[in-house]
This record gives sequence, structure tokens and C-alpha cells, in this order.
Amino acid sequence: MSCDLLILGGGPAGFRAAERAGHFGLSVTIFEGNMLGGVCLNEGCIPTKTLLYSAKLYDYAKGGAQKYGVITTGAELDHAFVVARKDKLVQKLVAGVEMQMKKARATVVRAWGTLAGRNDVGEFIVRAGDAEYTGKNVLIATGSSAAIPPIPGLRKALESGFAVTNREILALREVPKRLVVLGAGAIGLEMASYFNSAGAEVTVVEMLDRIGGRLDKDASNLLQRNYTARGVKFLTGCRVQKLEPGRVAGVKQDGTEFELETDLVLAAAGRKPNTAGIGLESLGIELRPNGGILTDEKMRTNVPGVFAAGDATGVSMLAHTAYREAETAVNIIRGVEDTMRYDAVPSVIYTNPEVASVGETEESARARGLNVKSLRVPLLLSGRYQAENEGGNGILKLVLDEGKRILGVTIVGNPASEIIPAAAMAVTQRMTAQEFTGTIFPHPTVAEVLRDAALMEL
Repeated sequence: MSCDLLILGGGPAGFRAAERAGHFGLSVTIFEGNMLGGVCLNEGCIPTKTLLYSAKLYDYAKGGAQKYGVITTGAELDHAFVVARKDKLVQKLVAGVEMQMKKARATVVRAWGTLAGRNDVGEFIVRAGDAEYTGKNVLIATGSSAAIPPIPGLRKALESGFAVTNREILALREVPKRLVVLGAGAIGLEMASYFNSAGAEVTVVEMLDRIGGRLDKDASNLLQRNYTARGVKFLTGCRVQKLEPGRVAGVKQDGTEFELETDLVLAAAGRKPNTAGIGLESLGIELRPNGGILTDEKMRTNVPGVFAAGDATGVSMLAHTAYREAETAVNIIRGVEDTMRYDAVPSVIYTNPEVASVGETEESARARGLNVKSLRVPLLLSGRYQAENEGGNGILKLVLDEGKRILGVTIVGNPASEIIPAAAMAVTQRMTAQEFTGTIFPHPTVAEVLRDAALMEL
């Protein structure tokens, strides 16, 4: 029997699309050969945040709380317990996604789906196992996997267990004595943060001249200084050339060689879209240069009736982006006008302190030829921040255009992840500083600094 929507992949884009489509009365079949929830729920967002929260509590217990008059002794981190708690939480949340699928009356096929062209009446065909399924529309939401750079010895190291990806490191039952992290993006920095707190000697190797990728330069420098003070070593502007058992070798920007002895290597050099082997060629679906599926602002591919969302597009590989892309696709399928925008997608690095950003940085804006002003203010302007962050050096940066319209915000400090949604709304709505100050923030909150910064521009 044919359905309204066939969905390949049960991650954030897939299960959100199924939930929304079912909510609006569309019939859905969703294909997932692993666990519902995808990488984010099972091997990424939720597991890492679970570990990082335990690390934050441990940092306080082993001495950080003394700054607030709370004295503790004999604090220990039970890493195996932390991992077991993570597994329990993941199971609970996966069960929640399964309940959402039942509520949406979606048919869940526990197998990988492969596109197989169209039938005689023009419906799309998906094969899974020995069965064929047909539908009026298709959403490709096959996610991404860890990118494995062509470093000599890396694949062999992954096979032996000397190197791991984000999937395997979250299942470790013991903390390695020494850890080398290849890549200083969100995944690499978050894992460096956790294992540093857990007692490992951590070294981060990054090809770029700073950490955090496209993060604002001031924010990147501040985060690096904070973690250097905590004992994390950073080798920026460095290229790894070889992995051998117990050893990582490479070359620095100035041409000098370096060698690191380590017990474990984390390959955190980004993600690649999962678009191979899913039958795209059967329909002639076009790809981007990075292997992601090419879509327009309606999430439509070059084939009418076929949509793509989430990491499979290779555009903004974040779970919350996937949610919004899926919602856009479902709206278009049911005939409701909608448009996906990427100019106000927030991102967060859940280190301690957190780093959050949305929209333009000063550098990205100037690279686009925009005449902008950047305002940097300390989070110490907030009494709440001072009360809860003794010795904190957090900052907030506001990027404004000539008309004082808010183009971007970057925050370093806790709780940046809870403040950035307000900034995202300002960027999304293209608000001016004056318009934004019409919003009343509760006092005392750290978020008040965002409004205070806008007030300075009136």
C-alpha cells in the first residue's frame, strides 16, 4: 500500500518529519536500520551533554565550589557510572521517539531503505530488506558519519582501537591516561573538556590557526586561554602526518616536526553526509561538492517530490537545523508555504564555559563586504553572572550593521546556550538595537547583558 511520505533515516530530521506529517494527517513510512534518534540522540548531542554535566559537577566537587564557600573532600569521578547513566538516558529518550512515531501512526521499518526509482504510476519506490514500499513523496534524512582524513595509519589505528571516533569514545569504560584529539571543532573540544576534567592528559591538534572553526576570533582565543589554564595543550596550525601505535607525528606551520606519545586518539575532524549507497542515482538526484544532497530553500531536490533534510544535505550539520529543515519540507509537501533560512542558526560548544553564537561574526560580515561595528562587553556587567561565576572572564560580542541592525551575537560564558535563543530571535527578525531593547529581560539574569549591549548603541 502506498503512503504520502517515505522517510529514509530516523534521526532528528527523519523523526521530526514523521511526527509533523503524522500530526497533519499524512501517512508515513520511516526506515531506520539502527536506533531511532540518529547520531544526535545515540552518539552525539545527548550523550556528550550527559558526560559534560557530570564533569561540571566534578569540577565543582574537587575544588571549584570552594570559591563559593562550599568545601568538599575526597571527590571522585566514577566514569563507568557516568557512561552507564548516559546509556540509561539514551534508552529512555529513544523510547520517547518511538512513542512519538506511534502517536503519529508512522510505520517504522527497522531496516535501511534504498531508493529504487519509480513504479508504473509514478510513485517512488524504496527497498528495505526483501520488501518494497511506495509513496507519493520522499524525504532523505540519512544523516552523517565521522569524516576520516587520509592520514597514514589512521584507518589501521581505528581498526585496532588505538584511535576512535565520537561513537566509540562515548562508550569507553575507562579514562585514558593520555588523549590526543585530532580537530578542534565542537566534538573535539567537548570531548577534550570532559576527559580533561576526568583526569586525562589532553592534547588537541588543529590544522587551522585557532580553535572553534568559524568561531569569532576573540571567543576562540578566550576559550583556548581558559582551557590552557586547566592543562589542555593545543597545537594549532599543525598537520598530523602519521599514526603509529602509541604515537602521533606531524608538522607545525613553521615546518618543524612534532611527536606525541598517547594512549588513545580521537578522530574529530568533522562529519560527512551519508549519501552513498542509498540509490540516489536511480532518480538522478544532484549532490553538492561536499557530497551532500543539493536542495533549494524549500528543501526540494532537483527531482520533484523528493526532499532532503538534516546532515544529508551537508549544509548546517546540527540537530536543530535538521528539525527546522524537516518542518519546512513537510509544510511544502502539504501545500503550506515555508522557507528554510540559514542566516540565524545558533551553534553552541558545550565546554565549561560554554560558547554560543548566531549569525555573523565581525570577520564573516567583513568578508561579505558589509560595513559593520563590533561591540565587546564583559559578562561581569551582570550581577547574576558574578554571583555564579567567581573569577569568570566571559564576554558577549554584538555585530551591528550601519543601520544598527543586529547581525550576529557571540557569547563565551555560562549559561551561553540558554541566552543565545534570544539573540537568535533578534537576528531572525532582523531587529535593530533599539527594537531589541523594547524587550524586558528578567532581573537578575545573565541574559540582561545582551540587552545592555544593545542599549549602548542607542
